[in-house]
Amino acid sequence: MPALASHRRPRTRLRTTTPAVGLTTAALASVTLLSTQSATAAPAKPAPTVEEVQKKVDALFRQAGTATQKYNEAKTASTEQRAEVDALLEAAAEHAEKLNETRRELGAYAAAQYRGGAPSPTMTFFLADDPQSYFDQSQLLDRLTSRQQKAVADFRTRQKEAAEKRVEATKSLETLTESQAELRTSKQRVQEKLSEARTLLSKLTAEEKARLAELEREKEAEAERKAEELARRQAAAAKEEAGRAAKEKTADQGTGTGSGSDTGSASGGYAAKADKVLAFARAQIGKPYVWGATGPSSYDCSGLTQAAWKAAGVDLPRTTWDQVETGTRVATADLRPGDLVFFYDDISHVGIYRGDGMMIHAPKPGADVREESIYSMPVYGSVRPA
Repeated sequence: MPALASHRRPRTRLRTTTPAVGLTTAALASVTLLSTQSATAAPAKPAPTVEEVQKKVDALFRQAGTATQKYNEAKTASTEQRAEVDALLEAAAEHAEKLNETRRELGAYAAAQYRGGAPSPTMTFFLADDPQSYFDQSQLLDRLTSRQQKAVADFRTRQKEAAEKRVEATKSLETLTESQAELRTSKQRVQEKLSEARTLLSKLTAEEKARLAELEREKEAEAERKAEELARRQAAAAKEEAGRAAKEKTADQGTGTGSGSDTGSASGGYAAKADKVLAFARAQIGKPYVWGATGPSSYDCSGLTQAAWKAAGVDLPRTTWDQVETGTRVATADLRPGDLVFFYDDISHVGIYRGDGMMIHAPKPGADVREESIYSMPVYGSVRPA
């Protein structure tokens, strides 16, 4: 027994010391690893400069503008599709009612035969869900009167029409569902971009906000300088054109001809419409930009241009992408008041040319409808709607 007891003691000591050694080793390894990571860790990323924030915010507002046009496009498609679905469902109901009327007429013929005696093959034909199928099997058409034959023909036609309308309505409903899904996606995309922009701006210090405002003023001053330069060029071109027209008029009077009057008449017609467009647009100055809005209390960019030209009796499509395809393309140097000026490579913004290099537009969230140089953004191109 003593030998057995002495054998147990070393094993007990091993159990108490082994965990302690393992813990110490793990702790040392952790300390070493942390020390190594601290020594090799990359330095913290520096905070963005005000200039970088400005570029990022501008990019986010532009992306929000693009998403807004996507939203407008999806909303228009959804509205049109809903109207089409309602019309198709109404048409399908009308065809179903006509089909039921024909079925009732066939049933009356069958009932008349039933009252005359036991059910005949002709009666069975009338009561069949698909009379044409029964006829194909039994060749009963010769037994029917002309009125009965017409009822069968009407049944076949209306049965086919009702089926076609049901298929059309089903497909249209599927398209409507897709349009509504795109509408929700576009709306979420706009909200995300605007939220990101607001978050960036909210992190600026008072000093950084002042610097950002200064950068905006510098940008506006440069845009106004370019507008003034364009105004001078246009004024010179107009003076030259007036001189040329006067010479032509004098020459025409000398020869007894009257050329050039048609051009003046066309120009005068457009000017009258443009006056109405600009009068409407000026009345909206100070109203807030709200994405997806078409008035009367707020607008997005294409909502404003659409409403302004509607005041002149011209219907424009809803999005910038469709508006740029409406009318005649004009060069920047040839702009007239009332023309639409589009911006950015993705054509995500539009304004109404006022003259002298200036436009009236709904700029972006947080800003009101206002007059501004067309050079405040990169010009894509211009269109004369009418």
